[in-house]
Amino acid sequence: MNGDKIDTTEGMRKGIYILPNLFTTGSLFAGFYGIVATTNGNYDVAALWILVSSIFDGLDGKVARLTGTTSKFGVEYDSLADLVAFGVAPGLLMYCWALKPFGRLGWLAAFLFVACGALRLARFNVQVNTVESKRFVGLPIPAAASMVSATVLLFHHFGWPGSFKKLAILLLIYLLAFLMVSNFRYYSFKDPSLIKRQPFAFLVLAVLLLIVIAARPVEMLFILFICYIFSGPAGYIMTYPRRRRLEKALHKAQKEKSDKEA
Repeated sequence: MNGDKIDTTEGMRKGIYILPNLFTTGSLFAGFYGIVATTNGNYDVAALWILVSSIFDGLDGKVARLTGTTSKFGVEYDSLADLVAFGVAPGLLMYCWALKPFGRLGWLAAFLFVACGALRLARFNVQVNTVESKRFVGLPIPAAASMVSATVLLFHHFGWPGSFKKLAILLLIYLLAFLMVSNFRYYSFKDPSLIKRQPFAFLVLAVLLLIVIAARPVEMLFILFICYIFSGPAGYIMTYPRRRRLEKALHKAQKEKSDKEA
């Protein structure tokens, strides 16, 4: 996202920061072109441009933080761009590519994706200064849109039958919509330790991963995104026993405290 801090109105009168907002504009442009490609029936092209938009979206916030050019304007502009590029663009893509035969159910499913994406963005803006920066609450909307794009590219790459495509996309939309407004926590990749010194083996693994992605880009992108999508529910399940123990310990301590006061 394009920054975390909030400037005053006086700061806005002095101007805006050009560099991070250029990246945000690039994200908006790529998302809009994805809509154009969808209306022209070029669904694989639209999916690629949505992925390009997600790259720009990932860069604008990093550029803003590294250059100290975060602003309230940037946060709001980024959210509006995200709604177009990662809400409307993939929603329209899914409807035109797979959901149109479902009629009203199809466009309502696409709208559900857009609405949940908008709610996810609004919640992020409200919680940006109150939640852990290393974790997102709910699936980020760029990840949801990228999952849609990776699915379109995978079906296009293998030429799978249309009947299977329609059912799979309908289920995928409801899953992504639910995950965006859920309380599952997702890694944000904003950990400062990522850019610090790492073991040599970490670099070797990164190079091997890049080689595998370059060799089989469509399949690997789909696998990476699907793993990220399910990392939230998986993390919730894995940490559930520990959370239950903590809740029981807290409840026991509160009960003992109330008994002593009584």
